[in-house]
Amino acid sequence: MEQKLGQGLQSLIPKKQSKMAYLIKNESRKKIWLEPKKESIFNIEVDKIKPNPNQPRKEMSEENLKEMADSIKEHGILQPLIVTKIEKPTEWGRQMEYELIAGERRWRAAKIAGLPHVPVIIRDSSAYEKLELALVENLQRENLNPIEAAQAFKQLHQDFKLKHSQIAQKIGKSRVTVTNALRLLNLPPIVQKAMASGRISEGHGRAILMAKPTARLSLYRTIVKENLDVRRAEEKARQVAASSPHASGPKNILFKKKEKDLSEVLGRRVSITQRGGRGYLRIEFADQKELDKLVDYLLKF
Repeated sequence: MEQKLGQGLQSLIPKKQSKMAYLIKNESRKKIWLEPKKESIFNIEVDKIKPNPNQPRKEMSEENLKEMADSIKEHGILQPLIVTKIEKPTEWGRQMEYELIAGERRWRAAKIAGLPHVPVIIRDSSAYEKLELALVENLQRENLNPIEAAQAFKQLHQDFKLKHSQIAQKIGKSRVTVTNALRLLNLPPIVQKAMASGRISEGHGRAILMAKPTARLSLYRTIVKENLDVRRAEEKARQVAASSPHASGPKNILFKKKEKDLSEVLGRRVSITQRGGRGYLRIEFADQKELDKLVDYLLKF
């Protein structure tokens, strides 16, 4: 039965757990059984664990990892990592490795602390489940910056064909929240980088999206230069949008004639729009087959 992400990692780890099961002061590799679900935890060699390539969180603070490593040295790891088995063929047979599903910060901190083993729960998970679990852990811990979250939503949407409403349901957010997050990926790369690093906030990013694409980079530079807060950034964005050139009145007779001529030749509805001195040509099509025919026709010229 499918588990919803909104339930989080608490649905994966037994509620009643012995504290001793999580401490790694000893280096024993024996199996430890948890009650009441008989959930087993193993102490696995740190070097046999690999990071999850679909990990949504791309940046981790070295300072925070060092603080976590110091805590682990003193208290041990209080929550096991979640991993899945990976068998790798070698010239001597098959070698067992483990890939992280959740707990990459703990794993990295454990390596810094010099621990030879870490406690893990082993799960049989597909690539989809691994991405989901990594995403929910970071979202629930609020470890993802806005761009990392948006990129994770994009991967769920594109690679796993989830609708925005389905993503929202799985992570316990509204559909609008997911859609607005994905819109941040329409910002220029330099703006996305600034948001990921914390130089500007998600609110600043949404304000920049209010401007036309060609004006967004300039608006970002103004926000940074003048150190605008979100409210003032939104005001500036409205000013920029209001000053942009609009359509220059009714279409002239020449444009209408060209639209008619092109529509007759292509057999499809055509519209021409001009703004400022620039413009664009729009050709409508009904389906993929009609688009393919149109492209083939245009490529002949």
